[in-house]
Amino acid sequence: MSFGLTIIIVSLVWIISEILLARLKHSDPTSSRQDKSSLRLMWTAVVLGITAGVLLAVYRAGTIHTGAVYFAFCGLALILIGLAIRWVAIMTLWKYFTVDVSIAEDHKLVTTGLYKYVRHPAYTGSLLSFLGLGLVFSNWLSLLVIVVPITTAFVHRIKVEEEALLSFFGEKYSKYSAGTKRLIPMIY
Repeated sequence: MSFGLTIIIVSLVWIISEILLARLKHSDPTSSRQDKSSLRLMWTAVVLGITAGVLLAVYRAGTIHTGAVYFAFCGLALILIGLAIRWVAIMTLWKYFTVDVSIAEDHKLVTTGLYKYVRHPAYTGSLLSFLGLGLVFSNWLSLLVIVVPITTAFVHRIKVEEEALLSFFGEKYSKYSAGTKRLIPMIY
């Protein structure tokens, strides 16, 4: 199987998994929705960022010539690692995971598994995958227009989510936040 076909298959699996997740994991009607349009902002950043990244790669503006194949292979590895991290995080939260920011009446604060090390491992996984996608194109401009707006939208989403969690869990979430980083263990 060629590298290009591998990237297409991985990308299709990624897209299909996100579509299925979006269709299956909305909050139930009894939960407190606190999304503040952050999901819409995230998807807008994703669609625009990826579209711009693909166009820049197609028109070869910003192409990396030296070591391009290594960037592409590293990018594919990051996509796969990111997807694995995201899905492990989602499966850990399963009952409490929703695509929109919401708190269920019986919501429990999960601090085990990957959540022991970072507060938002599903976002860490997604951002690693987007970084990988930018690298797959072996194009500096593609990398920039994919990673910067998407990361900015995710950081906004994290703030919205943390406000909701702090409001619901109070001191328990404050204590958890003090002991864990948001996205990158021991760094941020």
